[in-house]
Amino acid sequence: MAGQSGTRKHVFSKKIDAFFKGLADAWIFVKRFFQEVFVPPYEFKEVIHQCYRIGVESLPLISLTGFIVGIVFTNQSRPSLSEFGATSWLPSLIAIAIVRAMGPLVTALIAAGKVGSGIGAEIGSMKVTEQIDAMEVSATNPYKFLVVTRVLATTLMIPVLVMYTDFVALMGAFINVNANELVSISTFFAQVFSSVTFLDIFSSIIKSIFFGFTIGMVGCYKGYNSSKGTEGVGRAANSAVVISMFLIFIEELLSLQIINLFRIK
Repeated sequence: MAGQSGTRKHVFSKKIDAFFKGLADAWIFVKRFFQEVFVPPYEFKEVIHQCYRIGVESLPLISLTGFIVGIVFTNQSRPSLSEFGATSWLPSLIAIAIVRAMGPLVTALIAAGKVGSGIGAEIGSMKVTEQIDAMEVSATNPYKFLVVTRVLATTLMIPVLVMYTDFVALMGAFINVNANELVSISTFFAQVFSSVTFLDIFSSIIKSIFFGFTIGMVGCYKGYNSSKGTEGVGRAANSAVVISMFLIFIEELLSLQIINLFRIK
C-alpha cells in the first residue's frame, strides 16, 4: 500500500510539473510574439492572405449563425415581455443583448471552432512533417511567417466579424418583430440605436480584439508544439478549440466585471 501511495504521489507531482512547464512555455511563446511583431521583415502579404481566409471564408457560417441567433432570441424574449405588456421593448432588449454579449461571444465561439482548429491542424501538420524545420534551415523565420501573421489576422478580423454578426442578428430580429408586431424598419432601428451606448460598442470591440488574439495564439501554440504524427495534429486541433473556448468564457466574465464598474460610475 505504501508503494502504491508513493507511486500516486509521484505521478501527481509529475502532472503538476508538466502543467507549470506548459504555462511557462505558453508565456514564452506569447512573449516572443510581442518581441517579433514590431521587428522587420513584415509579412504584409501573408497577413492579408490570412485575413481573407479568416474573414471572408467565415462569412457564410457567421451569417447563418447570426441570423438564427437574432430570430431565436427574439422568439424566446417575446413571451416574457408579453406577460407585462411590454413587447414594444423588444428592439431595445435585443439590441442590448446582441451588442453587449451575444454578438461577440457567438462570433468568438464559432471562430474558435472553425478558425482555431484550422490553424492548429495546419501548423501541426507542418510541424510533424518537418516543414517548420526546413524553413529554419532555409534562413526563414517560421515563427514570424506562421504565427505572427495568423495572430495578427485573427486579432484584426474577429472584431470585424463581430460587427457583421451584430448587424445580421439585428436583421433577423427585425424580420421576426416585423412579422409579429408590424414594426417598421425605421422604428425598429431607432429604438436599437437609442438603447445602445458608446460604451456598449467600444467594450464589444475591445473584448473582440482579445477574443481574436486568444483564438490565434492558442491555435498557433498548439500546432507549433504538436508531435506524434497525425495523432498529434488531431490533438492539436481539438485542444486548440477547447482551450480557446474556455479562455473566451473567462475573458467574457472578466470583461463583464470591468465594464460594469464603468457603468456604475
